[in-house]
Amino acid sequence: MSDIGFIGVGNMGAPMVKNLVAAGHSVTAFDLSAVALDQAVAAGATPAADIGAVAAGRDVVITMLPAGEHVRSVYLDAGGVLEKASAGALLADCSTVDVESARAVHAKAAAAGLEMVDAPVSGGVGGADAGTLTFMVGGSEAAFGRAEAVLANMGKTVIHAGGAGSGQAAKVCNNMVLGISMIAVSEAFALADKLGLDRQKLFDISSTASGQCWSLTNYCPVPGPVPASPANRDYQAGFTAAMMLKDLRLSQQAAADSGATTELGAEATALYERFCAAGNDSVDFSGIFKMVGGDDA
Repeated sequence: MSDIGFIGVGNMGAPMVKNLVAAGHSVTAFDLSAVALDQAVAAGATPAADIGAVAAGRDVVITMLPAGEHVRSVYLDAGGVLEKASAGALLADCSTVDVESARAVHAKAAAAGLEMVDAPVSGGVGGADAGTLTFMVGGSEAAFGRAEAVLANMGKTVIHAGGAGSGQAAKVCNNMVLGISMIAVSEAFALADKLGLDRQKLFDISSTASGQCWSLTNYCPVPGPVPASPANRDYQAGFTAAMMLKDLRLSQQAAADSGATTELGAEATALYERFCAAGNDSVDFSGIFKMVGGDDA
């Protein structure tokens, strides 16, 4: 078993720590939030006073942070992970950030003689708690080989996406599809309402026909057809609209940087910006049905 340092133990990080501890790893954790750190301790982690204390002497250092600027700071600043990590430590950033930040930190880690993967996740808080996350991993074959067994303690699917930054690239592409498809499914149900078509009948047909997609069959944005979907608990978030908007903005930044054309991605970003601006940041992202259906949340 490994001696793991974990930085960023909020809503996603704390249940990930719980699963690492359950797998027999020793976990030392740090977070700027005392409440978050207490959650990690309750999950079995040992608290640390600062970033350096988490990184020093660990076999593996995992980070789960809000944005690229935080990743750069935690890894690159004086007293940060690259300065304090032990020789031979494996670094794994599970945050969802811009591709450029991921590649910049990878390069600095390589210059310091450390192996690193960017390993953003899909599955939300529910997946983190259940240990069923999907990890999209960027980095060398050697680094992936070391990371796979550790990440598998927190997820059911661990896929090597390619070289440095490829995990982040996969994440923004995947979540652009998710954002667009959720809007498409929401618009279909809104149209069905206008046409007098029963929602359950539309679900029964589309879930077995060419309109089938995850946003419909697993996370249906209207109450009824999928009992476990947030629509049946007044859109209490599993994955907030604010988080979807963050990922869509990252997709559009990546598109601009690479010269890609993503017109539907841009439109989805604009719609989620409008939805969040109306005060729905903390609502589940499937709640956008209430806006496209003419019933602003």
